[in-house]
Amino acid sequence: MIKLSTKGRYGTRLMINLAGHFKAGQDAVILKNISDEEDISIRYLEQIIIPLKIAKLVKSIRGAGGGYTLARSPSKIRLCEILEVLEGSCCLVECVDDSDFCRRTDSCAAHEIWAEASRVLKDYFDQFTLQDLLSIQEKKKAQARSHGSLRPAGRTSCGQAHRRRASGAH
Repeated sequence: MIKLSTKGRYGTRLMINLAGHFKAGQDAVILKNISDEEDISIRYLEQIIIPLKIAKLVKSIRGAGGGYTLARSPSKIRLCEILEVLEGSCCLVECVDDSDFCRRTDSCAAHEIWAEASRVLKDYFDQFTLQDLLSIQEKKKAQARSHGSLRPAGRTSCGQAHRRRASGAH
C-alpha cells in the first residue's frame, strides 16, 4: 500500500515545530533544539531542511540567535507543498504526471482510476495549512495533558521506533 516515507513524516513534524516557534514570535530555531523536541536525529534534520530551504518554505538566519524559521506565515504554507518538496509528486503512478512514461496511457482503464485517486489525494493534502496542523497538535497536546500524559508509558515516538528498527534493537 501507499505510504509516506520517513522524510515526508519527519519533514512535516519539522515544519509544524517551526510553525510553533514562528507563532510564538521566535526569530529562529537551531536544528539541535528541534531534534530534541521532536526526537529526530539532527543528521536527518540537516538532510530534510535543505530541500525545504531550496523550495523557499524555510529560511536560514546566520549569526548569534540564528537558525531556521518559516519563510512565510504558517497559514500560507500548505501541507501539499511540504510533501511535494520532500516526497515528489502526489501522483500514485508515473504515467499520471508524464503521459510519455507509458505508451498505453491513452487506452489504459486503470490510468483513469490512478489519475482520479491522485487528484483526490493532492486535493486532500492541499486543504491543510501548517496553521491547521499546529492547531490540531495544540488541541491534542491539551487533551493529553488533561488525561495526565503526553505519551503513555511504554510507547515510543516515531523517531525512537525508527532508530530502534534501523539499529536492529527490539
